[in-house]
Amino acid sequence: MPLVPMKELLDRAEQGKYAVGAFNCNNMEIVQAIITAATKENSPVIVQASQGAIKYAGIDYIVALTRLAAEAAPVPVALHLDHGTSFEQVMLCIAKGFTSVMIDGSKLPLEENIKLTNRVLDVARATGVTVEAELGKIGGTEDDITVSEKEAQYTDPEEAAYFVEKTGADALAIAIGTAHGQYKGEPKLDLERLEKIRSLTNVPIVLHGSSGVPDEAIREAVKRGVRKVNIDTNVREAFMAEVKRVLTANPNEIDPRKTLGPAREAMTEIVREKIRLFRG
Repeated sequence: MPLVPMKELLDRAEQGKYAVGAFNCNNMEIVQAIITAATKENSPVIVQASQGAIKYAGIDYIVALTRLAAEAAPVPVALHLDHGTSFEQVMLCIAKGFTSVMIDGSKLPLEENIKLTNRVLDVARATGVTVEAELGKIGGTEDDITVSEKEAQYTDPEEAAYFVEKTGADALAIAIGTAHGQYKGEPKLDLERLEKIRSLTNVPIVLHGSSGVPDEAIREAVKRGVRKVNIDTNVREAFMAEVKRVLTANPNEIDPRKTLGPAREAMTEIVREKIRLFRG
């Protein structure tokens, strides 16, 4: 079916009290793995591309691959820009066919974040595109965006309420203890903060940096209002682990299909596992 706005998926998730998995893509095999997993689980899914993915694969390839896969899939698929940091980049993605965008103004002062988010919303509303915003700084590195432990800040519930009131964003990414990339220890989510934010904002909450978060913590976060869970690192880990396994067993292998094919299967399985987890 055609790509759909992410809001449609989040509205259904709110009704069903589950979360939709959002998985980052960088190439054809990852897109195929995400859509195959969603199809096998009969689940909606969000394919998202970061600035690094767009730089690597090219925006036209990302859109074409995802659109082709979605049109052949029996489940609804949204194409989302992950961590857009400029108005111009977000506008390009909307023009190219993304059905959802994230404008990440979390490094800006609160009023400037609101102003930038509203500028994006003015255009997105007219085109039917979903807008995710971010408040609070999530630590770690995702492609070209790095937030140090010192810079990382938990989202203030009162600020979140004010931000949502002033913007009306469709979804809000918050910082409650997750981080981008691989964790050095076990992350501890501030579930009470999450519950407070949700009670004051009543919008779908997005959990970034969810790879490596214990399953039970994810389940509890979904119970408290998380409706979109971002996964990137776990998919990359599955991809590379299988490539290394194949090449270790067959060091003279020169056919990329013999390495990328098994890697695609490994990614499919991890995506299926996460989709089942997000159902709560």
